[in-house]
Amino acid sequence: MGVTEAAQVPHQRSEPLLDAAVRYAEERHWDVFPGAWLEVVGGRERCSCGEADCALPGAHADRPDWAGRSTGSGAAARRMWTRQPRASVLPTGRAFDALEVPEAAGFLALARMERMDLTLGPVTRTPDRRMLFFVLPGAAAKVTDLVRSLGWNAGAIDLTGRGEGHYVAAPPTRVGGRGAVQWARRPDHANRWLPEVDELISPLAYACAREAADARVRTA
Repeated sequence: MGVTEAAQVPHQRSEPLLDAAVRYAEERHWDVFPGAWLEVVGGRERCSCGEADCALPGAHADRPDWAGRSTGSGAAARRMWTRQPRASVLPTGRAFDALEVPEAAGFLALARMERMDLTLGPVTRTPDRRMLFFVLPGAAAKVTDLVRSLGWNAGAIDLTGRGEGHYVAAPPTRVGGRGAVQWARRPDHANRWLPEVDELISPLAYACAREAADARVRTA
């Protein structure tokens, strides 16, 4: 099974950040908050945080009290992004957890999941070549033990969980000049109900382990 056998990333329509934030709050009931944004300084694009070497330009929380600012109200989200329409859209892990894997492993897992006819939630693809699979809350705390039960070490195969107290960058948030976060599986009516972590962990762990082994061969 190669990466080319995975389903293609769907066409990404252009959408204002404000509209995306409101839609996530109203349709998915996700808490969202506005993060940093990109601005042009001296003819160059940089993060609003002011750090010249910002690791995630325009795609991170811009203040420590971000959790208290998050909202599940579409009206409140509209007010926030009206004040700063360039702010990144950062959903928080309250209505969902996310399983983060390398992009190559993510595409391998997607192909395997489709053949297994598994129910998937939304899946994002970041410009840093990572993929995040949205699952029901509580998954992050189970990942280490679930992966261990399958015979692998979660850290060694680069499979991690994000839960409450974390946030993710959602489309159409841009990460500096690297590009925008995209949907590999966009939110729709069919995936309104998120899967349990137990349903996805086996194909994800298998794909991550395979990718980790291939990486070792490439660098040997």
